[in-house]
Amino acid sequence: PRACLSTGPQQEHRTFYEFRTYSVRPDQNAAFLKLTNEKILLRTKHSELIGYWSVEYGGLNQVFHVWKYDSYSQRAAVRAALAQDPSWISEYISKALPMLTSQHNEVNYLVPWSRLKSPPQQGGVYELASFQMRPGGPAVWGSAFQASMLSHDFPGYGKLLGAFHSEFGLLNRGMRTKE
Repeated sequence: PRACLSTGPQQEHRTFYEFRTYSVRPDQNAAFLKLTNEKILLRTKHSELIGYWSVEYGGLNQVFHVWKYDSYSQRAAVRAALAQDPSWISEYISKALPMLTSQHNEVNYLVPWSRLKSPPQQGGVYELASFQMRPGGPAVWGSAFQASMLSHDFPGYGKLLGAFHSEFGLLNRGMRTKE
């Protein structure tokens, strides 16, 4: 016997976004950010970086970044290529890993009504908010979540850059700029 547990249509697009959070040793935060700034091109030659931020409020001494993948097979190929890239290993990862205390990653999809927008400028302040919703995903809570996210999309609250639902990780995130 086979049971269908989905409450709505399956994800239309295979594109997903990996949210990665690294916790950095407090005494190594500045050195980690400097190293990453100098060597990020070693990583971005393998896949598309959507954004990279340091955390100022909440969990301090953390960096948060978002990577775009067209499929799980593309992600696996990128991870395999990185493991074989001598420059990545010697110039970045071997130096960065001792600076970290933990790593966390999540897989997220854009909700059906959201389109990923580019930040209006490099730098600035961004807000990443998570919402605990009923199980079922966008098919169950989509319109209420959409109304809530878009109600703050005007001057004074910032611009919505993307609204996501999780496949693996924390639930139901929205990212916006803060003005």
